[in-house]
Amino acid sequence: MDRAPFYDDVADAPDGATCVWLTAADGVRIRAAHWRGGEKGTVLLFPGRTEYIEKYGPAAGEFAARGYAMATLDWRGQGIADRLLDDRAPGHVECFSDYSLDVAAFMAWVEMQDLPRPFFLIGHSMGGCIGLRAIHDGIAVNAVTFSAPMWGILMQPVVRPVAWGLSWLATVSGQGHRMVPSTSPLTYVLEAEFEGNVLTRNREMWEFMRRQLTVHPDLAIGGPTMQWLYEALKETHALHQMQSPDLPCLTVLGAEERIVHAASIHDRMSRWPGSEFDLVGSAEHELMMEGPETRAKFYDRAAALFDASRG
Repeated sequence: MDRAPFYDDVADAPDGATCVWLTAADGVRIRAAHWRGGEKGTVLLFPGRTEYIEKYGPAAGEFAARGYAMATLDWRGQGIADRLLDDRAPGHVECFSDYSLDVAAFMAWVEMQDLPRPFFLIGHSMGGCIGLRAIHDGIAVNAVTFSAPMWGILMQPVVRPVAWGLSWLATVSGQGHRMVPSTSPLTYVLEAEFEGNVLTRNREMWEFMRRQLTVHPDLAIGGPTMQWLYEALKETHALHQMQSPDLPCLTVLGAEERIVHAASIHDRMSRWPGSEFDLVGSAEHELMMEGPETRAKFYDRAAALFDASRG
């Protein structure tokens, strides 16, 4: 398998990253990376929509300091994985289950890397949606931590049926590649101002993300397509109907969340026996991109769960 680029100049990551190209079963090329870190086990970090490996360089350092290796990936259609449209800007997927093909390729690679066992999962935002599906599909992890998981998309109740109808119509009429109205081809952190942004209240981490996408614009994507929206609505609805897995779980959500549907998270956690749920005051969507105290608490609590679940 071929080595892939890793932008260590902007990653703030530990030394020793291994970064490779992987090919999913349908021929789509994705990117994956790991850091060997500690020997307690390996954290598999599933990023959110628009995200990429370098954004989680600091997370690799945090988990190494707590005794864990870490592996993560660029999902199809984002980062420098294969884009699915000629226009690189929109965030697109043909079918949400295609992300499961990325999971399969990633897991096959991880299992060949002689990384420390057991494996643990962290799923942020869209990665939390993909991660919950992967758990139902039997991914071999001992415990999971979710950060603001996308188990529903935040929108006004009157807008939801319109979003379902228009995204379905666009998809079946061959217009699914068009961007969701009101979204932009520009990536959010380069278009928005820090004041009032929906990701973080910490300026240092905001500037960290901006620098990554300014120096390496090939990492960036803009708003989602209508087909991505329709597929996401279908998948979150399907997951809502499922029982909670029998797996140790911690879910952390910012009290100021404005991207994912908080009520869906509260509902899921009320139906997950033995799980832990932490609502963090004065925090937005990106718990791993908030201030030092919030970040440290997140990593400490995730590591404590993983320590207790090593078997």
